[in-house]
Amino acid sequence: MFRDRGVEIKTPEQIEKMRVAGLLVGETLELLRASVRAGVTTAELDAIAEDNIRSHGGVPSFKGYGSPPFPASICASVNDEVVHGIPGDRVLAEGDLISIDCGAIVDGWHGDAAITVAVGEVNADLQRLMDVTEGAMWAGFAAARLGGRVTDISHAVERYVRSRGRYGILEDYTGHGIGTEMHQPPTVPNYGRPGRGAKLERGLALAVEPMVTLGTKRTLVAEDDWTIVTADGSWAAHFEHTFTLTPDGPWILTALDGGQAKLAELGLPFGGH
Repeated sequence: MFRDRGVEIKTPEQIEKMRVAGLLVGETLELLRASVRAGVTTAELDAIAEDNIRSHGGVPSFKGYGSPPFPASICASVNDEVVHGIPGDRVLAEGDLISIDCGAIVDGWHGDAAITVAVGEVNADLQRLMDVTEGAMWAGFAAARLGGRVTDISHAVERYVRSRGRYGILEDYTGHGIGTEMHQPPTVPNYGRPGRGAKLERGLALAVEPMVTLGTKRTLVAEDDWTIVTADGSWAAHFEHTFTLTPDGPWILTALDGGQAKLAELGLPFGGH
């Protein structure tokens, strides 16, 4: 199951189990997307997520993770908070951006994905920030080929963002391998030269997650020891999906349709079923 450097290679049957966890994550995020509105607290969103995960036979990946133990089932990062925001009594307001990161374990296998959602109407710059960040994630999937290398994804993400304006791309936080643990080798940076890193082979599952800001790439850790904020106060977006490669193409394990519609839109084959 494990290759050099701790890279976990799954059997097709194990990937099917990851798909079950991925679907639960995707369904939970869609439920949360529909629940985002002005006046809702981030703690209320967290409660919705935990209830949905547990009621469908899953366990939240994030709760109790790390040191200090993460106290919630989702990360809820608002405006200049990029990632790892702790849900609490913060009330969402019209015009906010909230990035929601969600993970679930089913039968020992993890799924991990994130979306950024506008609270009501937002200005054009913020909408474009979200579009660019999500588009960069899909550019990463489009660059992935069996026999390629992890940084083929990294390079594609960076090239997409750089071609669309002056944005900050976080370098200290990356995507990652995923399977029987939420975070595994290899890391998947959102920048860099292609042709480096672990080989992309069948059975490898990766979480690709661009984190993009309207300003600096530099960040600070808040006093809660978890929340990552931009050093200049600029707002940020974060999108993530877990995916794998099959001989037929990419299969987005946390997308409800496996990524089929978006891959078709990009003129790419679909590797799921």
